[in-house]
Amino acid sequence: MEGEPIRARPAWSVHPDEWRALLVERGMRAFRADQILQALYRDWIQSWDEATTLPKDLRADLAREFPLAVPKVLASERADDGTTKLLLGLADGNSVETVVIPAGTAKSSDGRPGRLTQCISSQVGCAMGCAFCASGAKGLVRSLASDEIVAQVMCAQHLFATPENKRQGSGLCLTNLVVMGMGEPFANYDETMRALKILNAGKGPNLGARHITLSTCGVVPGFKRLAAEGLQFELSVSLHAPNDELRSQLMPVNRRWPIDELLAACREYTRETGRVITFEYTLVKGLNDSRACAEELVRRLKTLPSCKVNLIPLSPVDHRPDLATPDEATQLAFLDVLMKARIQTMLRRSRGKDVAAACGQLRLRTVKQA
Repeated sequence: MEGEPIRARPAWSVHPDEWRALLVERGMRAFRADQILQALYRDWIQSWDEATTLPKDLRADLAREFPLAVPKVLASERADDGTTKLLLGLADGNSVETVVIPAGTAKSSDGRPGRLTQCISSQVGCAMGCAFCASGAKGLVRSLASDEIVAQVMCAQHLFATPENKRQGSGLCLTNLVVMGMGEPFANYDETMRALKILNAGKGPNLGARHITLSTCGVVPGFKRLAAEGLQFELSVSLHAPNDELRSQLMPVNRRWPIDELLAACREYTRETGRVITFEYTLVKGLNDSRACAEELVRRLKTLPSCKVNLIPLSPVDHRPDLATPDEATQLAFLDVLMKARIQTMLRRSRGKDVAAACGQLRLRTVKQA
């Protein structure tokens, strides 16, 4: 109603295209929008006090109307391969994990650093209960707001940016972003998409759409919603088994959306968008790693117009000591079946093994100690 005070809105939940209208609505000058965007996404401020190009009284107004909720780094673990896992504390006392993964140290011909991928979370915990995932071991606590998702990238930027990054176009040190951390992004669709659109925005962090990947365990309604967005985000689907009996053991979501329904949604998504889906397949010793499983997987995937497969040797998790990683010969034999069937396949090498590589383990360990 008229005269009602305007409620504060987290700065990192505002899309760059919204700033001018929001400033005018609050009686602030619209031309300040570009300065604000410079401060947020080129100077990467962590407090409005750092935005020294803005008048002091305006900084105070912005701090009140558009607060910056900077997560606290509760724990940081760095693996021998350079992979860094962070546990970030949120304002309400909950915590989430994010992981930064380097891929080589070589620089490109224009002097830019090599590939640097960040894996971010969309929820605190997870309700999906996949057998080999520590994220859901304690169930779902809550979904993240869009600013809490964006804040994970801001935190990594401050930890990993170099002076060279600052001299580049957007100053963003990350080259790729994957929503494969804690939580199911399609179960928090609206807030996750708002965050990714902010991160993709030209006047924002300006991370290319094709460098952003969403990963789902198979929440089928999300496929149609994502296709309707008209964006070029990559889509990854956790499959992990070639048949319903085995997949339901590993992934309870399969009882709601079995493989036939899931693959039908994948076919429709590819038809509507022209985008090629990547299937994630975690190899678990003695469970889904046999030649027969590989051959059955080929038959399933051949029903799709095109696809890619990432084979992932299991990263052991503390809460499921009965699950183990297959030996390298078994991994290569499985890969061979898919390659001979001309399915584009990559055998991913586990990163960060010495820092509890599987998502959710750092938080789970911290929760147990509390």
